[in-house]
Amino acid sequence: MDSHKRSLGFISLAFLFITCSSAEFLIQQVTEGKGTENNSSYNVEANLGETRAFREERPSSKIVTIAGYSVIKGRFEPYESSVFEAAGYRWRLVLYVIGNKNDGGAGHISLYVRMEETESLPYGWEVNVDLKLFVHNPKTHKYLTVTDGTVKRYNAAKKEWGFGKLISLSIFENTNNGYIVQDTCSFGAEILIVKPAEIQEKVTFISNPPNNVFTWKILRFSSLEDKFYYSADFLVGDRYWRLGFNPKGDGDGRPHALPLFLFAQGFKENAVATNTWGAVNLRLKNQRNSNHRQLYSAAWYPIRSDYGVGVNNIILLSDLKDPSKGYLVNDAIIFEAEMVKVSVTNIVSV
Repeated sequence: MDSHKRSLGFISLAFLFITCSSAEFLIQQVTEGKGTENNSSYNVEANLGETRAFREERPSSKIVTIAGYSVIKGRFEPYESSVFEAAGYRWRLVLYVIGNKNDGGAGHISLYVRMEETESLPYGWEVNVDLKLFVHNPKTHKYLTVTDGTVKRYNAAKKEWGFGKLISLSIFENTNNGYIVQDTCSFGAEILIVKPAEIQEKVTFISNPPNNVFTWKILRFSSLEDKFYYSADFLVGDRYWRLGFNPKGDGDGRPHALPLFLFAQGFKENAVATNTWGAVNLRLKNQRNSNHRQLYSAAWYPIRSDYGVGVNNIILLSDLKDPSKGYLVNDAIIFEAEMVKVSVTNIVSV
């Protein structure tokens, strides 16, 4: 059998549920690419809502390198970088090397990103930013990354956001820690605009959907060959399905039992193609009374076609061929699939 299938095991139960530089002082500024990069090599430490982690990748929006830190060490005036562009807006880094006392940053390096040239923005403008600030550690070839997980709302009343306590001076100025090498240090920023999604993918589970019962009558059963036979496709929900079986058995039921599988096929036109939930009652109909052989299964069917879920033993072949049982009548059997629940996926507004 070429198609993929999953058996529920060798059973005879009625129901079964299946259930991430100048010599003295040089300030060198580097503007990197405008997009963000994937992060790796993190060691995370959370403190007072702020998260500090180390990563190897450079900041994607801006890097400022100060070659001559000892010249400005202890100065209270902030250093303001040149204007740079990121995410379609204009920005500037603002660095306090002894900390911004107005933001509780005494004894720390304070670093902020200020939005610039906002005069052309419309009245009432607001830009939501996922902001990460960085301190380079040349010793480890990594960047200390600082964020707090909150979205920074830049607007006319609040154009500057950052961290008063980016890194303590006792740690930063200790040369053993590797942040200052040959009197040089670097800082950076990564700016990602957070634009709320306007649409969403919505998965809905429909119980007893329309046209949910499919009946398949197989004639001349005794003349069937040792291979899988498939029914015509039938549409339930947004997806086509079909039944399949091998009259000589399959898997651990071979050669003593009759298998039955439900296969997921393609999607109807304009449907959203995703994994599909299918819950079904699979039946071998009793043609003399209501003593049908029934199996209940429920599973996620992948997007690809010809993935089947079912059972290797809907009935023993000996019982099937027993005339008194009523399952094989006039050399014909009848299968039935009752789709009791299916998922439908749509793209809708939030």
